Amino acid sequence: MKEKGGYKWLLGLTVAVVLLLPYGKSFGGVSGKVIIFNAGSLTIPLAKMAKAFEARYPKVDVLREAAGSRKCARKITDLKKPCDIMASADYTVIDTLLIPQYADWNIRFATNRLVLCYTDTSRYAKEVNAKNWYEILLRKGVIWGHADPNLDPCGYRSVMVLQLAEKYYKKPGLYDSLIANRPRENIRPKSVELVSLLQTGNMDYAWEYRSVAVQQGLKFVELPDQINLGNYHHDAFYSQAVVEVTGKKPGTYMKKKGKSCTYGITLLKDAPNKEGAIAFLEYMLDPQGGLKILREMGQPPFIPCRIPTAGMKAILPAVLQDLVEVKK
Repeated sequence: MKEKGGYKWLLGLTVAVVLLLPYGKSFGGVSGKVIIFNAGSLTIPLAKMAKAFEARYPKVDVLREAAGSRKCARKITDLKKPCDIMASADYTVIDTLLIPQYADWNIRFATNRLVLCYTDTSRYAKEVNAKNWYEILLRKGVIWGHADPNLDPCGYRSVMVLQLAEKYYKKPGLYDSLIANRPRENIRPKSVELVSLLQTGNMDYAWEYRSVAVQQGLKFVELPDQINLGNYHHDAFYSQAVVEVTGKKPGTYMKKKGKSCTYGITLLKDAPNKEGAIAFLEYMLDPQGGLKILREMGQPPFIPCRIPTAGMKAILPAVLQDLVEVKK
């Protein structure tokens, strides 16, 4: 009887442990490398997610490669680099550059907004505020910059903010004046590269996502919702901003219209480790998993995440379908 009782106790304990394991649907023989190409603004939260995920899946090694979102897409389409997951700061990059040839679906998982970052050593740091920021950027000797619009959504979004500011503040010619006071060498491949320039005193002001500013401990100017690209209720006003960027093929161009910041993520059709990638996505898109980390790091997630059509939801891996809702 003692042996039988011990067996029951052990069985009960085993069942309890299995029930407590998170993300049980994907748990099992998941192993190998999971390769993620991600927007630079996701670098810090993804590092924390990867650490937590690898603790649950000890046989998995999450490899992250950060760049501007459009550059990430080019690595897949032009360089044919192996990749499992692509996470973009602008979901439309996935729509226009990856679907349908390289990916089948696109999940929108978070939002953000732009802010003007600076430090205590920035020129006029004690003066700058939400009312005079554009006057500060126009002053002689002030060094400011943004990411490359052709490589990083934060780049074309920064330019959009400047275009919208001219309309919002009713200052004809403001956009051209601002651009004239920003040398081309102040444009960098991705927005997070500007952080080090701020921190070393080589730049006074830089356009960043609010989440990056929070994660890096930077000071920043909060802009009105009408120009910060962070409130979808103002999408009609945002759409007045238009920036031309390089197209799918060399020598071609496409126009990006202003729209609220929305991040997207997808699984590549030829992902080398689909099982591992799906397991990571299941963790990342869970409100108590990766989305919780995003929220704690200053970036508002969509809960649940969003997918544009029922047809697209139907082709998602089964374990992801309960984590999304159909919403345009």
